[in-house]
Amino acid sequence: MNSDSKKRIIVAGFGGQGVLFLGTTLSEAAIIEGKNTTWIPSYGAEMRGGSANCFVTISNGEIPSPIFDEADYGIFLSRAATDKFENTVAKGGLAVINSSMTGRKNLRSDIECIMEPLSDLAARSKEKMLLNIMALGILIKKTGILSKESVIKALEKVSSAKKPEFLKFNIQSFEAGYNLQKSTPNKVLEKIGC
Repeated sequence: MNSDSKKRIIVAGFGGQGVLFLGTTLSEAAIIEGKNTTWIPSYGAEMRGGSANCFVTISNGEIPSPIFDEADYGIFLSRAATDKFENTVAKGGLAVINSSMTGRKNLRSDIECIMEPLSDLAARSKEKMLLNIMALGILIKKTGILSKESVIKALEKVSSAKKPEFLKFNIQSFEAGYNLQKSTPNKVLEKIGC
């Protein structure tokens, strides 16, 4: 795993899951903290329902290239994404995985895997929970690569540019994911109105 201040994150899923929005939010939060960042999106021609991924680099120093073969952290929102990108996470790295759509239990033993049923949690919430932003909350809580406050400011900025009506749901979803690691899923579901 990358030992300097540079952190590389791959976010992958399918079109419509908010993969690119999550990556944009990460980069915006890095900018708010005065860090350097790059964001490279990639998606299938069919967009919604097709594959979508993005590569984000966050660094205190210069970023010589936005392209990388090995990530420190991965967020995988679908089985296809997990199957395709699991091996790009460096040994000793971390993967946040949407277990609702993975259907696998035999993941690599040389990385830390946080498996959460994000699709199920989002579907069961009374409010409109967003699984991508829940995953972002988990990543930020676990790694501390960016501050909670910076991510919320980034959500405010990115949401207002894309879909301002989703800001409330984005913040609620981020808080739910952020708090998921210190509570049982049922306690979190009670907090988010399930």
